[in-house]
Amino acid sequence: MKKYIILAIAALSLGITAAHADNDRAIKTEQLPKAAQEFLQKYFPKQKVALAKEESDFLDKSYEVMFVDGNKVEFTRNGEWKEVSCRFSAVPEGIVPAQIVKYIGENYPGAKVLDIDRDKRDIELKLDNRVELTFDLKYNIIDIDMD
Repeated sequence: MKKYIILAIAALSLGITAAHADNDRAIKTEQLPKAAQEFLQKYFPKQKVALAKEESDFLDKSYEVMFVDGNKVEFTRNGEWKEVSCRFSAVPEGIVPAQIVKYIGENYPGAKVLDIDRDKRDIELKLDNRVELTFDLKYNIIDIDMD
């Protein structure tokens, strides 16, 4: 009988927790973590924000800022950028690590980075020539995909 009670409580707890997952709410840019605010001021000082939102997933929280021109930036819970996506322009200088900029300059001269996405394992970039590059966290190229 105890097993059934414990199982019922666990199922109920999981159901309640799942019901609160995937909650997105609009916020003001002043409500972003300080590191995210500083990043936006440094790299997108003249961009007009269309929407800033806080995304609460099952066990994590993140932030997303979308600009009027279609560009967007995603941040981790502590305000570090995890993705910068520019639709019609290059990712601002200084965001892409210097080692990667050097690799692109040597192998894809004139190409611009339109999207950069980093996580705990790698850094993925999309160039304006439809080439997708993946680097490990030591900036070694590990994959090239040509769309």
